[in-house]
Amino acid sequence: MFFNSFHFALFLPIVFILYWFVGNKSKINQNYILILASYYFYACWDWRFLFLLVFSTLLDYVSAMKIEESTTQSERKMWLWVCISINLGFLGIFKYYNFFATSFSEMLHSFGVTASPILLKLILPVGISFYTFHGLSYIIDIYYKRIKSEKNFVDYSLFVSYFPLLVAGPIERATHLLPQIKVRRKFNLEKAKEGIYQIIWGLVKKIVIADSCAVYANEIFNNYTTMNSLSLVLGAFYFAFQIYGDFSGYSDIALGTSKLFGIDLLKNFNYPYFSRDIAEFWRKWHISLSSWFRDYLYIPLGGSNGSLWFKIRNTFIIFLVSGFWHGANMTYIAWGFINALYFLPLLLLKRNRKNVDGFLLKFNFESIKTILNILITFSITCFAWIFFRSKTITDAIYYIKRMFSDLNFSEQYFKIERYNYDLIILVLLFIIVEWNSRTKIEPISGKYSWIKLALCLAAILALGVFSDYKEFIYFQF
Repeated sequence: MFFNSFHFALFLPIVFILYWFVGNKSKINQNYILILASYYFYACWDWRFLFLLVFSTLLDYVSAMKIEESTTQSERKMWLWVCISINLGFLGIFKYYNFFATSFSEMLHSFGVTASPILLKLILPVGISFYTFHGLSYIIDIYYKRIKSEKNFVDYSLFVSYFPLLVAGPIERATHLLPQIKVRRKFNLEKAKEGIYQIIWGLVKKIVIADSCAVYANEIFNNYTTMNSLSLVLGAFYFAFQIYGDFSGYSDIALGTSKLFGIDLLKNFNYPYFSRDIAEFWRKWHISLSSWFRDYLYIPLGGSNGSLWFKIRNTFIIFLVSGFWHGANMTYIAWGFINALYFLPLLLLKRNRKNVDGFLLKFNFESIKTILNILITFSITCFAWIFFRSKTITDAIYYIKRMFSDLNFSEQYFKIERYNYDLIILVLLFIIVEWNSRTKIEPISGKYSWIKLALCLAAILALGVFSDYKEFIYFQF
């Protein structure tokens, strides 16, 4: 069930009515309605994997209580690693087994040993990376005694499977979401209105921006050998806005939907393409995942403490794991490696925490420098996205080689029977709206909100009808 589907347009109002008019008398009723809605939402993808979601939930629920009840440190550690191993084991089988089997076979072949890998024909359960990380953060927090284990199974199940965040995040923490689940929610009209605005703006990002850019990006990347330099540069540019509009749009819809039920989720994007360096970009892009890796991997490894070698090692580990989390393909690992290289000079020069505050542009040299830094950061980010989008590293290298060797910057007509002009104008308008909205709650809230809402709905209807791309990118992760 996609957020941009007719099915969801029917599902959401029904759950909303049941939640506020049938289950509003108690927290228990509200949570039962949400958990049933969440399981139905997930079963719509593939009902068979609902059992995997329930098993993972039970595993974390029981393991947390066992860790808390353990009388010795060795017993606590045993339950922790049993839970982590089983969770990562399922994730590894479904998501990474074929990758490792093929890679091992290719390694043997390079030594002259012929081997045919046994591959599994498995469908990747949607959202498995996200709900696995929900559970792991909970278990690790229990182990380090940051929180108490949750005894109410329905409450914990809702924490793991809450449908707005179930299949593509944000990756929530028990310390933030569970306290909201454990109390009765009261209807707040202002929060509900804010949620509607956020949903609409998320749909604009997805349908108007991401889906429009996807048509062009797919055409260019799939036919890069026939594209000139201008089209290849624009291909990277279009994909940058496709993945941003797609994923941040999903996050906006998820956050807005949750506000309709009186629950706040973690913010996942904070205008990352206006970052002044790559460190600031990663503080603003997919915030819930970046902070997860920081808290549960980077800091336990030692973070920025210790020798220079340890700092470099930890930086590359965090970026390579982040790349591998996205999928079983060397292109994602290369993408992570490139971002680690971007980050390294900032770390060595101790400038990775320089741009942590907001900024205003004025007519002075400092503002010109800020704009140049933003353009440079965006450009190198687009360069890295080429590896993320390409099917193989070879494709990415040839794409980049052709981009810098063809040197033909004339307008090119695509087989999709479209030119670039209209889309470039649309994206530039989107950039202007985003820039002016950096200090606001949402771009269409505030003064003249109903006029803005009408314009957004008109854009969704107008461009949504012609959209050739419907799915959300991050469902494959």
